[in-house]
Amino acid sequence: MIRAALFPLLLAIQFLTRLPVSPAIPPLDAEQLKAGLGRSVLWFPVVGGIIGCIGGLVLWGAGLFWPRIVAVLMMLIVEARLTGAFHEDAVADFCDGFGGGLTAERIREIMKDSRIGSYGALGLMLAIGLRAALLIVLPAALLIPAMVASAAFGRWVAVLAMTMLPPLDQHGGLAKDIGQRPGPATLAGATLLTLPFLAPLAAIAPAALMVGIGCILLFLLWFRQSLMRHLGGVTGDCLGFAVYAGQLILLLCASAQWPTP
Repeated sequence: MIRAALFPLLLAIQFLTRLPVSPAIPPLDAEQLKAGLGRSVLWFPVVGGIIGCIGGLVLWGAGLFWPRIVAVLMMLIVEARLTGAFHEDAVADFCDGFGGGLTAERIREIMKDSRIGSYGALGLMLAIGLRAALLIVLPAALLIPAMVASAAFGRWVAVLAMTMLPPLDQHGGLAKDIGQRPGPATLAGATLLTLPFLAPLAAIAPAALMVGIGCILLFLLWFRQSLMRHLGGVTGDCLGFAVYAGQLILLLCASAQWPTP
């Protein structure tokens, strides 16, 4: 009974990380896997929060011995190992596809290509560099709360994006594997599960969090319009890009030096 209740969470952990949960998941056929992944979307923010907590622990521990810049780089290394650079790969594919493709077919073809091009390399370098810079300049009191909040928030952004856009079956990845858009109940549940990970940041910097939520909603409106115009739907790489964008937007708002009257 307990294992059945935790099954969607275990699938979400297996899908988004390299944590060894496979022994706890029974063998599944294709239809069972698709159904399980559909239910696991609810837990994406929780998995993001777990990743953020592990990253925060690395930041705290490394910060006891080394300067902030070293601690941040060590955290990024651990996180890449923990997630298999899952979303970073999506960022590179997204930048390659939309940088080099002029038609929907060509964009999807480029995103499927495992090779990285100049747009992907540049986009990935800038995305990781910006995230590292933001974590380096954050005030000490905000560092771990912002790290945890952004990790959960970014995965919630993917859930919201999935509810706003139809999946493209022609392209592999999460959008195809799930096969259908999450409903309002899934989005509401994912939102509630995100809140505990946002609470520490909300207690310290509520204005920054509210501005971040507003900015990500504006980003998603543009994102939806752009994807519908260029692709007609969403792919797994697009969702991964949305995750990373959500993290960056929240970190940008948390680290901003707001003018005072």
